[in-house]
Amino acid sequence: MSFRITKLDGIVQFQITRPEIHNAVNHEVVDGFALFIEQLAQEDVQFGVVTGEGDKAFCSGGDLSVFHSLRTEQQALEIHERMATLLYKLATQPVPVIALVNGTAIGGGAEIASACDYRLVSQHARAGFVQGTLAITSGWGGTTFLQLKGIPYDKLLKFTTEAKPLPADELKDLGWATSVYSGDKWAAVADFVKQMKQLHPSVAKSYKTLLTTELRKPEVYERVLDEARMCAKLWELDAHHEAVDRFLARKK
Repeated sequence: MSFRITKLDGIVQFQITRPEIHNAVNHEVVDGFALFIEQLAQEDVQFGVVTGEGDKAFCSGGDLSVFHSLRTEQQALEIHERMATLLYKLATQPVPVIALVNGTAIGGGAEIASACDYRLVSQHARAGFVQGTLAITSGWGGTTFLQLKGIPYDKLLKFTTEAKPLPADELKDLGWATSVYSGDKWAAVADFVKQMKQLHPSVAKSYKTLLTTELRKPEVYERVLDEARMCAKLWELDAHHEAVDRFLARKK
């Protein structure tokens, strides 16, 4: 199994369990995200947590050894639209979700974290929208989420177009990291939610519902899908496939 979902004391945890491949997303992980979002709908759930197994990688995005087989725009669009839709649902459902960024979060992994409400980042972690190094853009809605969550235009444009991972302190300055932690990641989560968990679950859910009003507008979902479509168009081009071939060759 490529993921694990557990529930403890009102917190549903989704953990990608592929540390040997930097917790990259495959089809099974995508299916797991759908199950995770369903479980957030349980009445007694106060928070969700998304993380990766181990202490080296949160998520390295889509598994290129799997998704490189998608050659055409339409083939790429199917997976991008599905992940974009799931992350939109994650961002707009009422339960606050914490991205526990325990290690590197790049590409689609950074988009997953961007869809969450909070990003707790390990002091040794790095994160970035590195899709540009593969001649594509973000395709799961991450850029749209960050813009609507208030990352300044110029900083967001630089973050996406430089296509390099940033260290935790720079992520905090950017406004991407909510908090930077050291030590045990689960202890960091417990400390972060300690005060909030003393209140009834309906409080946080109600506030998130209020604060995500703009995100829930139909035109925002359409923007997220446009992001998926843009990435799919670039995916089909030779520049992308050649960049992936070079990347996979270096891995070998």
